Amino acid sequence: MDISTFYAVTAATCFTLVGLWWSVVKDKLEWFTDEARKRMAGGVYASFLIPGVMSLAAQVGLDNPLIWQGVFVIAAGAGISYSSRLIQVTRKADPKGAFSRNSWVVPVIYGLILFFALLPGFARLLGLHPLQMEGLLLAGLILCAHALAWEFMTSSV
Repeated sequence: MDISTFYAVTAATCFTLVGLWWSVVKDKLEWFTDEARKRMAGGVYASFLIPGVMSLAAQVGLDNPLIWQGVFVIAAGAGISYSSRLIQVTRKADPKGAFSRNSWVVPVIYGLILFFALLPGFARLLGLHPLQMEGLLLAGLILCAHALAWEFMTSSV
């Protein structure tokens, strides 16, 4: 698959999922009375929004690495911060799902995204174009986002 096509599909998918999540959340006002549920709902939103923004930046910056690198650095920093705070809140609520037990993976993936955005040459050492490496990491984030959405919708937290 062409890297531009990958990021086009990924951006469209992530923004579609953001819109679908808005449709779910607007009818669930009770989610906003409990801090942990509110944060998890926001976590699902951010889990699709941030990769969507990064995918859009990758398309725009395909010929100018400073564009995608700058956006990936900012987005990865926001992702690390937000996911770390989400982990703290959800740990206090003691959810028992697979995502909650392995939520540490999300800030690690964001850290790797940050690393390869700052030092894209390391991707080449692994035989990949920097945007291919970032694409693989984004795929991991989106998989984690689906796990978070599933756990949120099926848990009592």
